[in-house]
Amino acid sequence: MIRTQDRTESMWDSVDVGAGPAEQPIAFGGDLAPQNLLAAYRRGLYPFPVDTAEAAIVNELTYEAEVEAGRVKTVPGCADPFSISWWSPDPRPVILVDQARIQRSLRQQLRNRTDWTTTADACFEEVVRQCRVGRVQRWLTDELLRGLCLLHRQGHAHSVEVWDGDELIGGTFGIRAGAVFSADSQFTLRSGAGKTAVADLTRRFAEAGGLAIDVQRDGDHARLVGARPLPRSRYLDLLATRDENRPLATHKLPAGRLAD
Repeated sequence: MIRTQDRTESMWDSVDVGAGPAEQPIAFGGDLAPQNLLAAYRRGLYPFPVDTAEAAIVNELTYEAEVEAGRVKTVPGCADPFSISWWSPDPRPVILVDQARIQRSLRQQLRNRTDWTTTADACFEEVVRQCRVGRVQRWLTDELLRGLCLLHRQGHAHSVEVWDGDELIGGTFGIRAGAVFSADSQFTLRSGAGKTAVADLTRRFAEAGGLAIDVQRDGDHARLVGARPLPRSRYLDLLATRDENRPLATHKLPAGRLAD
């Protein structure tokens, strides 16, 4: 009997992530079941599903020739393969935890926010739901939300929360793939709260033996939270590094400690 995990792993055997396109999808198809999500993240991929049939048609019109030429792969799974794309940019924006630095402006802000605290895994689903509020296009689809929540229950997906008293004001979430944490998204309801969540995640993950926080998409925001471009080959090496597998600390801590 072939186990589900074995079938999932073998499904990705045809996808050479290291040789895939740098600035467009590497593959289409598959599904967002937890075992498939985890297998993809461990290979350096992350999903970008679409939430409308029209968006899937745009994907097909844009990338059909690349798929037919074999430059972009398809994997079995969903009825419309163009409804889920899988990405692995080159270079990859990454925070190396042993080189992480917090912006001076954020440190100054945290010193004045004595009532801010942070936790991990206190309200994972709420953090994910907050991360998709007002987003167009909504890549955090209901199906992806379900898959992420199942991964959280299995201990692979985690959230960090930022609190002002009892009020949730910011957070981030993602999937732990060995020595790398792939941070999918963040939200902020108060200035600096989202960046505080990423800084707290970086500190907690370093203390758990992690090596890097992957923020997936490069840009001004990625640079503001301390990410720097890393060649995809180096990123894949980090994924293959032996993980110390120490648990992520989840208890409440003062956000101000991040300013030290």
